[in-house]
Amino acid sequence: MRGKISIVGAPMDLGQLRRGVDMGPSAIRYAGVVERLESLGYQVNDLGDIEIGRDRLTTDPLTGLRNLEAVVQASTKIADKVDKIMKEGSFPLVLGGDHSIAIGTLAGISKYFKRLGVIWFDAHGDLNTPETSPSGNIHGMSLAVSLGLGETTLTQIGGYCPKIQPENIVIIGARSLDEGEKRLIKEKGIKVYTMHEIDRLGIPKVIEETIAYFKDRTDGVHLSLDLDGLDPLYAPGVGTPVEGGLNYRESHLAMEMFFESEMITSAEFVEVNPILDEKNKTGILAVGLMASLFGEILL
Repeated sequence: MRGKISIVGAPMDLGQLRRGVDMGPSAIRYAGVVERLESLGYQVNDLGDIEIGRDRLTTDPLTGLRNLEAVVQASTKIADKVDKIMKEGSFPLVLGGDHSIAIGTLAGISKYFKRLGVIWFDAHGDLNTPETSPSGNIHGMSLAVSLGLGETTLTQIGGYCPKIQPENIVIIGARSLDEGEKRLIKEKGIKVYTMHEIDRLGIPKVIEETIAYFKDRTDGVHLSLDLDGLDPLYAPGVGTPVEGGLNYRESHLAMEMFFESEMITSAEFVEVNPILDEKNKTGILAVGLMASLFGEILL
């Protein structure tokens, strides 16, 4: 992995209602992400932020989705930028922004793999559809959209659908799932490690099983890491915190083990909201986790 990393910011706050997450990329850069990764021997190219406009808040009258047209436009820009990074043979590292950015990220990545795997490191499943969503917030639908479920203008971003298959997903850290998401997980057979399994098995076993699960079934693995996957004690600057999450060392160990596996081919870190944070604690944590993912070790 000691090659080229292309960083792109996706200052998206259209997928939900709480303002501030659009400043996530700035908070992560302020915490020194470029310098940290360069110190590990990588050639880092910071491509800046994708321009994401924000008009007045809208709710689509047909689907009930918030800011649908704006999210489609922004996701298309993200997909195009990530597609270009992939063509150049660089590692795409996307900085969010709310988790709706994954719609665009996966649209730009998955065409380069026959069987892309996805690690969804998150307190939530993000598997709602317009029919099951209690809020209409698209950041809670991004994984479902990538499976080809939901509003067509979202599922068809990039010109193809689906981006991933349910058997190639592993969700880690889930502890807040809506009823519709639970039904979909069972129906599609999606592999999920809730905090119950993590407590029982321990994070080393969970990550070992995840690596083994992907080994022969995928030809690339995308890591989509929502900072609310961690307990809010460690990551207070997120829009939808849920108590009882992974702790600091569990999360770093997971990243260290992913690095050792050499299977991660792209990544995004999302939902850093400096307005809700404590002295950029969550932005600093995000950079530390990225460093562990790219090979920083304690000794």
